[in-house]
Amino acid sequence: MRALLVTSVGVTCAAALTLPLAAPALSAPPLHSASALPPESPGAGPPSVRAAQLPAAESAGSTQSLPLEPLAAPSDRSMGPATAGQGLERRTARPFSLVGVVWDDAEAELHGTVQVRTRAAGSASWSDWQDVETHNAEHAADLGSDERTSGAVRGATAPLWVGASDGVEVRVQPEPADPQNRSDAAPLPDGLRLELVDPGPDPAPGPAGEAAPEPARAAPVGRTATTAAFALNPSPPTTTPAVVPEVLTAEAEAASAVNAELAPLGASVIPALTKAQTEEAANVAPGAKPYIGPRPGIITRKGWGADEKLRERQFAYTKTVKAAFVHHSATGNNYTCKQAPSVLRSIYRYHVKSSGWRDFGYNFAVDKCGNIYEGRAGGVTKAVLGAHTLGFNSNTMGIAVLGSYSSTNPPAAAVTAVSKLTAWKLGLFGANPKGKVTLTSGGSNKYKAGAKVKMNVISGHRDGFATECPGARLYKKLGKARTSSAKLQGR
Repeated sequence: MRALLVTSVGVTCAAALTLPLAAPALSAPPLHSASALPPESPGAGPPSVRAAQLPAAESAGSTQSLPLEPLAAPSDRSMGPATAGQGLERRTARPFSLVGVVWDDAEAELHGTVQVRTRAAGSASWSDWQDVETHNAEHAADLGSDERTSGAVRGATAPLWVGASDGVEVRVQPEPADPQNRSDAAPLPDGLRLELVDPGPDPAPGPAGEAAPEPARAAPVGRTATTAAFALNPSPPTTTPAVVPEVLTAEAEAASAVNAELAPLGASVIPALTKAQTEEAANVAPGAKPYIGPRPGIITRKGWGADEKLRERQFAYTKTVKAAFVHHSATGNNYTCKQAPSVLRSIYRYHVKSSGWRDFGYNFAVDKCGNIYEGRAGGVTKAVLGAHTLGFNSNTMGIAVLGSYSSTNPPAAAVTAVSKLTAWKLGLFGANPKGKVTLTSGGSNKYKAGAKVKMNVISGHRDGFATECPGARLYKKLGKARTSSAKLQGR
């Protein structure tokens, strides 16, 4: 079903389950349209021009987009003929922490391998070759959706977190020919580019080193916080002035306003509630059995430092949330929980600037320590349309556990966080975590468009698409997550 759209500018939070009804006209084109992409984006001009247009690193992060070249000779003879692949020889780059490879046509698949090695920032130490997951299009907006048909979407590998680096080498090799089946090697997609993402610095910490202090509401348009404060007290200060509260941009204020009933404007964290408090907040009728889990604490987009100017201004919604799809981010496990906000900012920038999506793809993220993060903007209590499970984004939510869990067990804290999050969010929409639900496919490599598919209310990505995601080890934990989630709901 086509998503209902509402502009984010000046939004005030409605009741938890109330959906917007109309979409006012925008004053500027969507940020994911090709015409709106800044010079650093892969969509701005030919490769030779793009390389020359790369800006200096900015406080909010940056992306370097480097066109790949034919490999003159393979670094490893086992990788195949020298002319088969593309890549870049070792080179110095501006600081970055996450890498990925993109190409022009979102419908084209990369059949082959992508490997990178990086040099730790400020050192001469190079990593071993690391595999980048070529998961192609299974994490994406549905076919035929406004986001998918925007003209800005590109093919992309999964992003890989490599930590602070300033040197890189990459090689992309197609699958070899199969003489037995008389099939030639699949050609690599056109327009291959290496994306190097700098997440920028973390938000300023609060006095205790935890969440940043909650800023005051932004000053009226055309007035800075300083001039607004002076208008209230025109006498010049005779002592050291207090710290001026942070001024939110219009985009940041809009992203926070949709959660205004849950936390103050500009809050870095939505606080946890007990089950009784959660039921009261949800306006459960006296005597009714609500089956809603206690609301967990959620780090907001403000808390992890999302640059709200990157995303499309509009929010997109569907009617309800019938199911949750669990993913792994496939970005690797070489991160600390303190680095999780940087990982999120990197993925966010890769999704928007490199892949051409309207916003961060997942509705929520969970790190290895069990911290829960707000993902795609639009309000944590609302049915926000994501780009996480191709064919099944409508009326569902996507949760990405940061890391790769095909051969590594997910931490118990992360599985517990998935249980807490689903108990609360699914409970708001009356869904039973241990139940089944019938969803209509929007088209995937597993189910054709229009197919009615019966699934678990808490499913793994592979249930809707033929993929390894969320990794075999995490997938095996979903049964435990369903049981724990239902118990938290009081079932």
